Amino acid sequence: MPESRNPQEQELELQDPDLHGPWPEEEDTKVTRKKGLKGYLREHPLVRLALIAGLILVVVGGIFVWRYYAVRESTDDAQVDGHITPISSRVSGTVTAVRFKDNQYVEAGAVLAELDPRDYQVAVDRAKAELADAEASASAARTNVPIAHISTASGIETAQANRNASQQEVDAATARLREARANYDKVAKDLERMKQLIAKDEVSRQQYDATVASEQGARATVEAAQAAVATAQSHVAQADAAVRNAQTGPQQVRVTEARAGSAQAAVEKAQATLAQAMLNLQYCTIRAPQAGIVSKRTVEVGQTIQPGQPLVALVDLSDLYVTANFKENQLKSMRPGQPAQIHVDAFDRDLKGHVDSIGGATGGKFSLLPADNATGNFVKVVQRVPVKLVFDAGEDPEHKLRPGMSVVPTVRTDR
Repeated sequence: MPESRNPQEQELELQDPDLHGPWPEEEDTKVTRKKGLKGYLREHPLVRLALIAGLILVVVGGIFVWRYYAVRESTDDAQVDGHITPISSRVSGTVTAVRFKDNQYVEAGAVLAELDPRDYQVAVDRAKAELADAEASASAARTNVPIAHISTASGIETAQANRNASQQEVDAATARLREARANYDKVAKDLERMKQLIAKDEVSRQQYDATVASEQGARATVEAAQAAVATAQSHVAQADAAVRNAQTGPQQVRVTEARAGSAQAAVEKAQATLAQAMLNLQYCTIRAPQAGIVSKRTVEVGQTIQPGQPLVALVDLSDLYVTANFKENQLKSMRPGQPAQIHVDAFDRDLKGHVDSIGGATGGKFSLLPADNATGNFVKVVQRVPVKLVFDAGEDPEHKLRPGMSVVPTVRTDR
């Protein structure tokens, strides 16, 4: 039977175990430690197999993870982009109505604001009156063109006829002059003979006086004929001048045609002025160029605005894309057309897309103050290049995406 011990001895053993040696469990632990991990695995083959299987799984998993990420490039420096159109007025005026609310969806052609149109209506009325006056002047100028043609043709014909008549008058006067000279020569010879006969008293004094009178009459006739020839020649000169004047008719016709062309140009100018006035009147109604959401309103009723002044921003939600700034060493295998998975932080969901294009320069080159690495101590910094990613069709049917939202795109570079 085991020796019985009193309670005091048992308490002493608990307080000082060395008095009676170590417990059995402690002896087993020391033995196990002496054997080491190798002996433990030898005694427990299942644990050894489990460790080997776990190591194989870790290696295989590492290979799969490496292969997965080796063909994928991702960045968190990306956001949704879109076409934001600042809507402005093309004419100045006072705003009479604002037809939209903040963040309202509007269709293409929807009226956004209206300006006071009265000044532009007056300009339209004035342009219409100027156009009517120009058209009347052009009509009169066009009518003068055929009249000028007819007058020119008839004037030339009349001048030629008058010139021919004057030339015939010269010919007739010349013929009468020759006749008068012939008569004068006959009478002058008769007078010479009479002078010889009167000296011999062979003719009477009366006959001699009659011959002298005939000679004087013939001389006067010659002089009159010469004057008639000179007069006829002056008529020819006048007719020649009239012919030359009539021959300027074609030039006068061209002048008339030029005036008609100028009048027609004035009509076209008045038409252009009227068209511009009507356009300005139409510009008093400011419309949405396309469908989208209107935001950032800066216009109020009663405000006087100037051309080009921004009134509201129109966001087109039908053509959104992603601008992802990848590091330059991530672009080695990236090409347009490669598929991409785009994680949207706002909705915690992934959307499908693809690479559309790669930027023509790094983002630093497009900054307001590009870095100048030609001076000072150069520190190499990995640059980022903007890459445009486009969503696949039907990925955002409810148009929940907004420009500026943060996204994390991942591009498959093995496709």
